[in-house]
Amino acid sequence: MIKVLIVDDQELMRDGLATILNLKPEIDVVGVASNGKEAFEKAERLRPDIVLMDIRMPIATGVEGTKLINASLPETKVLMLTTFNDSDIIFEALEEGASGYLLKDMPTDAIVQAIMTVQSGGMVLPKELTAEIVKEMRNNQTAGHAVEAVPSIINELTERELEVLNKLGLGLNNKEIAAELFISEGTVKNHVSNLISKLELRDRTQAAIFAVRHHITTF
Repeated sequence: MIKVLIVDDQELMRDGLATILNLKPEIDVVGVASNGKEAFEKAERLRPDIVLMDIRMPIATGVEGTKLINASLPETKVLMLTTFNDSDIIFEALEEGASGYLLKDMPTDAIVQAIMTVQSGGMVLPKELTAEIVKEMRNNQTAGHAVEAVPSIINELTERELEVLNKLGLGLNNKEIAAELFISEGTVKNHVSNLISKLELRDRTQAAIFAVRHHITTF
């Protein structure tokens, strides 16, 4: 079973989600926490596979909690719980090591599937929400905010690597990318490794952020 820690400052939300998820045979909710600091402390003791982490919480936010967990417990993966109003800090959470995000009001089965995707090494980037975030980022740019320059290293990527990078930005896993590009999963895995190395990124989530931020992925 996948060990899960649920973090939310709203007691009704975290206890309700814990009760529902514990009914699923593949999930074992090992604990709950009310802020990012408590989440880190409990994760150190309970060693969950996945932390479902709310973003906006008092004392320590989900972003701060994610940073602590990612730095000390690399085997524990964080999946953010968000609302559309959190779009301004979702990418910040991803940059601190979160493996994806999902909306709090998603059906239970979708949450379970997201947990399983992250546990298997994938990431969760809901296309509709990511599109909204990208739109907001571009609106900020046109409103006079600084536009990040695209690193010159992008010119050294092959056409196939750019195709894979585009799919990463859509949140696709290796199997899905392989199906869309008509190549093997092994080939996709090699391309992803090469992309991470060439772009000097930490992992595939960082590659997805890169693709979205620099408009390699479009929606």
